[in-house]
Amino acid sequence: MKKHLTLFIILFLVSHLVSSAQMTYSPNATPGFSFDTYGRVGVDWNYDNGGSIGRRLNLNNMGSIGGRLEEQDYLELVPAFHFQPFNENDQTVIKVQTRFAVYSRSLSLFGNSSTSSLGGLTIALPEIYAEASNINGKDFSVWVGARLYRTEEVHIADHFYFDDHTGQGAGIQYKNTRFSTIFISSTDTTSDVPPYFFLNIGDGIANLSLRQRTVMVLDQAFQLSKGILLTGMFEFHHMGNTQNNLPEPTPADSDDIILNYPADHGFVFGVKLNSKLPKLGTGAYNNLAVRYGTRLANGGDGGHSKTWVTYGAPDLEKLNFKGAYSLSVVDEIKFDINEKNNFNAYLVFTQSKGAANTKAMAKTYLGREIYNYKQDLTLGLRNVRYVSDKFHLLGELHYSQRKEGEEPMYRYQKVSLAPTFAPTGERSTGVRPHFRFIFSVSHYNKAASGNLYSPYLQLVGKQHWGHYLGVKAEWWL
Repeated sequence: MKKHLTLFIILFLVSHLVSSAQMTYSPNATPGFSFDTYGRVGVDWNYDNGGSIGRRLNLNNMGSIGGRLEEQDYLELVPAFHFQPFNENDQTVIKVQTRFAVYSRSLSLFGNSSTSSLGGLTIALPEIYAEASNINGKDFSVWVGARLYRTEEVHIADHFYFDDHTGQGAGIQYKNTRFSTIFISSTDTTSDVPPYFFLNIGDGIANLSLRQRTVMVLDQAFQLSKGILLTGMFEFHHMGNTQNNLPEPTPADSDDIILNYPADHGFVFGVKLNSKLPKLGTGAYNNLAVRYGTRLANGGDGGHSKTWVTYGAPDLEKLNFKGAYSLSVVDEIKFDINEKNNFNAYLVFTQSKGAANTKAMAKTYLGREIYNYKQDLTLGLRNVRYVSDKFHLLGELHYSQRKEGEEPMYRYQKVSLAPTFAPTGERSTGVRPHFRFIFSVSHYNKAASGNLYSPYLQLVGKQHWGHYLGVKAEWWL
């Protein structure tokens, strides 16, 4: 009897503690739940090897700029919890969101791979943040965490430009004014950016310690007129110094690896003009953006536009990035030609230089030789013809050129044709899912072919022509 009584008391106390904990940490109302997703999956075949090749036809270091139809399998799962305010009259919107991304770092297909296989699947967590918006019914919001903090995209090139402030930090927004701070730190020794770590020997033992880059961003939008929005952007980057008790930075002439370089900084200035074009149909627009980054803040390469991914080499005499810069210009237009045809075109231009006194190869703080100058230009267009409600015909044409250092200009052109089945039956460029049959042909100039300056050429060898045949599905929700 005593044993049963003791067990009853223990169970009562445990249940009481659990219920108390739930009352302490749970909201007063059951939260809502939403689930979004983006993904693409498919197979491909190539004439050169009679099988799958799994590589873009685009030029090297351009990502999907130059056409995205050959992109590999990719999946995002986005669960979000929505909390209700305690006061029923409170209009505050509260959300906690997480984003899981799944992709392969090799040529593996999703169906033939796992996270444990060699070169298999990778699972990343690009988003985990909490946000409160419309606070007390006003146009005011706050957020903290890691998020894909970006707005502008050239969809047919899968290129987020101008304001890609993706990272971990915090931010506030009041009406048309946004301020955020992103914190970047890593012990990655394979990157060419200035190392985010240093040798800490304050205790007599050499250990790696993190040094953090802080990026502060201010965006201000101005509604010039109905349908015309002008946005100005300013960024300040600061790379912290090492600890005061560390030795002087390693001289460049005695050691190829310099970790204890002094503090550095950079600035970014940008302006963007979003224009609606009602005379060209519902949803027609033209977006133009110009951005200039200095010193450490001259990032924007590899198909990305993050300014904190510093481009080029430092000045190893002064141990800083003074004189480094990057200029980016992006323009996109989209409109309906008529009821059966939609037209979309874009231009992406980037010119970047590091701080070393050369356009050729130069050494980084980690002793690697990299290009200190690059210029690229890409033009592309897509026409979507609505043959019927469920059958759409996509046609694309892309031209891309890129120069690195003192190397010759690399050029390529690509034509793609993609008959598309849209099962929902909506005549829209944004409707998904899509089932696409894709055929692409590309041509490379002598320099690109001879230097294998394409993921495709690196596999098939020195050729002037490239081919891609695939069946793909893409969706979002």
